[in-house]
Amino acid sequence: MHRLDPLDHRLLDEFQRDFPLVPQPFAQVAQSLALTEAEVIARLARLQANGTVARVGGTVRPNTAGASTLAALAVPDDQIETVAALVGAEPGVNHSYLREDDWNLWFVATAPDAVALDACLHRISARSGLQVLTLPLLRAFNIDLGFRLSGQRAALRSDGPVDAAALMPEDRPLLQAMAAGLPLVARPFAAVASDLGWAERQVLDRLATLSAARILTRIGVIVRHRAIGWAANAMVVWDIAPDRMEVAGHALASVPGVTLCYQRQTHPGLWRYGLFAMVHGQSRAEALAVVTKARALPELALADHRILFSTRCFKQTGALLERAAA
Repeated sequence: MHRLDPLDHRLLDEFQRDFPLVPQPFAQVAQSLALTEAEVIARLARLQANGTVARVGGTVRPNTAGASTLAALAVPDDQIETVAALVGAEPGVNHSYLREDDWNLWFVATAPDAVALDACLHRISARSGLQVLTLPLLRAFNIDLGFRLSGQRAALRSDGPVDAAALMPEDRPLLQAMAAGLPLVARPFAAVASDLGWAERQVLDRLATLSAARILTRIGVIVRHRAIGWAANAMVVWDIAPDRMEVAGHALASVPGVTLCYQRQTHPGLWRYGLFAMVHGQSRAEALAVVTKARALPELALADHRILFSTRCFKQTGALLERAAA
């Protein structure tokens, strides 16, 4: 676990979202922290190098600019290392965790389109010799993981409506750049613009439009929570009847400490849990206390649930939205 000094803590806590869309964003961040622009850039570079920060960039709403799904494998214990390595070798796999369940290796697969996503999942199944449990997103109640690192836990804001019509074909390389992360330079948006052959103002305007449309769900510092002590990461799933899903999802998303909440596809005979929540805590006891509050909701009364704590992170990167150059 990396210990944060007070200024690093503020930098991560206050700029996980609403990153300034201005030509010199790090200078604006520096003003808030009473630092220089160069000091902010140096701090972020150090935090990125030591694994505390994944990137400064954006998170792209699933299934807008590309295709994605949550998936799982039931891997025998003696094959975990081998299978995790082949899953992680797929460029489209951007998150991969070992969790406490028979379905024990969970990953998020992303791709430019549904055909490429299916091909990725097929390769994983063929190379591992295992069935892939595929659980596409059906509805998001909260998909913004930028929770406060200090103070009392609060409910995160509910997911807003998406304006899919705002997405233009030429936005894909810009979104890929945001998923990969901004360069840590004084004018990062100008650097992105130069790579794309755009003007800096065009990049800033398109990012503002895509954020307002909720295609970019967050722009800011993307924190690796496990690296700073938030290691009790539990995926909690509920078996909820379809006619109760919407009210249950909104109620669950409003519980302080629930950091993600969404509905996913079920598979009769394999997986009957359609309502998912993520809970991040600094200890198991803290995470389980949040689950206890969630279980007490009238909307979840008597619903069967499972708690899948993660025990290991194999991979955490940005989404793959474009095909690699030939």
